[in-house]
Amino acid sequence: MTLIILSYLGGVLTILSPCILPVLPFVFARADRPFLKSGLPLLIGMVATFAVVATLAAVGGGWAVQANQIGRDIALVVLALFGMTLLFPHIAEVLTRPLVGLGNKLSENAQGKDDIGGSLLLGVATGLLWSPCAGPILGLIFAGAALHGANAGTTFLLIAYALGSATALGAALFLGKGVFAAMKKSLGAGERVRRGLGALVLIGVVAIAFGLDTKVLSQLSFVNTTRFEQSLLDGGGMSRAHADTQTVDGPLPVMGEMPPLDGATTWLNSPPLTAEQLRGKVVLVDFWTYSCINCLRSLPYVRAWAEKYRDQGLVVIGVHAPEFAFERDLNNVRNAVRDLHVTYPVAVDNDRAIWRAFDNHYWPAHYFIDAQGRIRHEHFGEGEYAYGERVIQALLREAGQTNVPTSIVNPNATGEQAAADVNTIGSPETYIGYAKARNFVSPQTAHDQAALFTMPSGMLDANQWGLTGSWTRGSDSATLGAAGGTIRFRFHARDLHLVLGPAANGHPVRYRVSIDGHAPGAAHGVDTDANGMGVVRENRLYQLIRQQGAIGDRTFEIEFLDPDVQAFSFTFG
Repeated sequence: MTLIILSYLGGVLTILSPCILPVLPFVFARADRPFLKSGLPLLIGMVATFAVVATLAAVGGGWAVQANQIGRDIALVVLALFGMTLLFPHIAEVLTRPLVGLGNKLSENAQGKDDIGGSLLLGVATGLLWSPCAGPILGLIFAGAALHGANAGTTFLLIAYALGSATALGAALFLGKGVFAAMKKSLGAGERVRRGLGALVLIGVVAIAFGLDTKVLSQLSFVNTTRFEQSLLDGGGMSRAHADTQTVDGPLPVMGEMPPLDGATTWLNSPPLTAEQLRGKVVLVDFWTYSCINCLRSLPYVRAWAEKYRDQGLVVIGVHAPEFAFERDLNNVRNAVRDLHVTYPVAVDNDRAIWRAFDNHYWPAHYFIDAQGRIRHEHFGEGEYAYGERVIQALLREAGQTNVPTSIVNPNATGEQAAADVNTIGSPETYIGYAKARNFVSPQTAHDQAALFTMPSGMLDANQWGLTGSWTRGSDSATLGAAGGTIRFRFHARDLHLVLGPAANGHPVRYRVSIDGHAPGAAHGVDTDANGMGVVRENRLYQLIRQQGAIGDRTFEIEFLDPDVQAFSFTFG
């Protein structure tokens, strides 16, 4: 129920986002019609179509995306014809004749007749075009569907999200009705209003046809709904990084039995473990992946707990569940476990079998399990380390351990594992691949093929980024085709990280980093020097910038001096 409510509220917030602009002309085109016969069917059609298409996208992947593109093309034709009938009613019959019954219904609507079927059909067409910003809540729904399989719950969440947007659009519709009535009363401009609506519809169709709805409009800084949505997620317990509480008040609740640990691809640092073998032990299960900055920043605490309480009966198990393809490579995981000094057992969960058994959704996720094999506490994301350690101490005492330490660890983490400066982070995690990219400003839109990318003139706005040079942009990464390509990002944070990989043949890739056009100097990260130079030798997260002193908006650029580098995602700290 909480997820449904949050999905609904996230949908409501889309009215504040620029990416809803292409839909508004079609909604306002019904503002002077009876709501029950015109506006409501339009909104119903939009909601139903969005839920169906989004569910197909969650289920089917690539083929559904292609089907949605076909639907968009059809919808563009339908809506263009509708706009023409508004703009030129005397030729409505000619324009709509090729569409037979569909054209006739849209023509009747354009002539002022109330037709529920026509409005519903227009809503279906508009729903195919509607692409609301994929903020944290909508992203969470798709991520859950991808990891656990789409089901009725996925559809309910998508419907809730769509209903939220429809509610906001319905309010705009009523507001638009009042505005239109005032215009007609004061100016007698009913005919002009109708023609203006037709022109707006056609402008919207052209904008969508050229990709301006997802390219230019998504860059306009009217309202940053990401922060609103993220605050909803935080309030709903889906992303928790609250101030540490240092006491465990009363007995911890029983949250269920520990699921089996079957299905791991392999185990590192240990033979395979089972839930039955672990009875009598207090267990901490840590879901992580080695290029995840949030996982890396929580790792010093997990390592410290494993060492401090090993002799008291604590068993820490790291479940490595990959996000990117290179994290599925066993040699990469082995190297990361070694380099990160992880000595406790690690289950390599490439098929997400353990992830699904726990019904997990997050990196990192910590599950605290008592000696009877029951989950007694869980925590998602960074933070609350002191409370997590108090939970471990309480469970060890429950298990009959004496002389359990009462102190709290304070690891001296450095580099990318150091705690984030959360008060200065103004930039979100940003993916390079087209599937989940946001705020991308390079005009080139080629997917899965080599293309020449350029940057727009002038300074980037906050959190905008782009590419220059010859890149092949895939769904989750971009690969550089020739030396000299760059990535530029206007960011606001103390730390800037970039997940990178070397050429497929393993050859290292040299790079040079700058900040506001100059070498970083003292602001360099652990993977660059003061001149901004560094080398990509392996697939992992690279800390490129760590600033000192006051934090403001800065322009970061990385130039690759060799070809074939792969770039995956930016994270900040």
